[in-house]
Amino acid sequence: MQPISALKLALGLASSLVVASLVTARAETVEEFYRKTPVSLYVGSGAGGGFDEIARVVSMHIGRHIPGNPSIVVKNMPGAGGLLNVNFMYNQAPKDGSAIAAPFNTVFMLPIFGDPAAKFDPRKFTWLGSLDKQTATCVVWHTSSIKTIEDAQKREVVMGATGTNATPAIFPNLLNTLLSTRFKIISGYSTTEVRLAMERGETEGICGLAWQTWRAVSPNWISEKKIRVFGQMGLVKNPELPEATMVLDTLKDPNDRQTFELVVLPQEFGRPFIAPPDIPADRAKALTDAFHAMMKDPAFLADAAKIRLGLDPLSGKEIVDMLDHAYKAPKEVVDRAAKFSVVN
Repeated sequence: MQPISALKLALGLASSLVVASLVTARAETVEEFYRKTPVSLYVGSGAGGGFDEIARVVSMHIGRHIPGNPSIVVKNMPGAGGLLNVNFMYNQAPKDGSAIAAPFNTVFMLPIFGDPAAKFDPRKFTWLGSLDKQTATCVVWHTSSIKTIEDAQKREVVMGATGTNATPAIFPNLLNTLLSTRFKIISGYSTTEVRLAMERGETEGICGLAWQTWRAVSPNWISEKKIRVFGQMGLVKNPELPEATMVLDTLKDPNDRQTFELVVLPQEFGRPFIAPPDIPADRAKALTDAFHAMMKDPAFLADAAKIRLGLDPLSGKEIVDMLDHAYKAPKEVVDRAAKFSVVN
């Protein structure tokens, strides 16, 4: 055989192998992929908090509903009030369907508010759905003299927070401006420490942690009346908190109300779960279908009840529709809301 013919044969064989490899890769089913590929679940908070506990319950059940039954590995990724987690999912996480996340809901408003540190378009994520809606609360330790929003207008009230873009920092700043409350925010605590600081008397309370989180991580504090809820910050009054002031009802100025509604909107999409954008369509569908199948799984429902997790699921489309609506808000309202949500 002439050398040139041998070279052509070798090149031909190599090309055939490449083509065969590509065909094999394309032909891999969802089940085949997940049978050999574990899924990482990145949690936007530290270990021990409500988000972490709920994410770990999800990790115990969602894999059964994904074709191939992959193992789910929980990885905590706290930082910058949850922004580190979401930026990672958008820009660095693998886009093959092997990464999902339990993020903080407030982070998704930051691009709307023009925060340059938010390097993502929230509408482009693969939204699996949400477990429930949330109600942010203003809470103090039972020994505090603060019993109403009006009390917090009369004297300084020290509140703990994790990051400056976390709700326990955002909401007190919002109320200080709209209602002339006198909250002083001490940030930098870990997820667990922010509650312990209140118990130790370093702070008086926390304003911005969801009622659903309190039920999950500190049910004894509720049953033993160790904490007092004096304000709630949602768009609809939570029937479990009849005595806590509905902040929206106290706002009379239309501009104040629109601003407040935009800042608290993330609570409406509650505890979402996402995957990166642009993952293969069949794997995106498998993950989304698995999430919603899990919500009907008796074993998951039983474990959710054990941690007092109320379920009020939303689809990914419902969340994207709300985000689209937020992007259409008047510029003056967005600019004002941004002052409370992007805390410098």
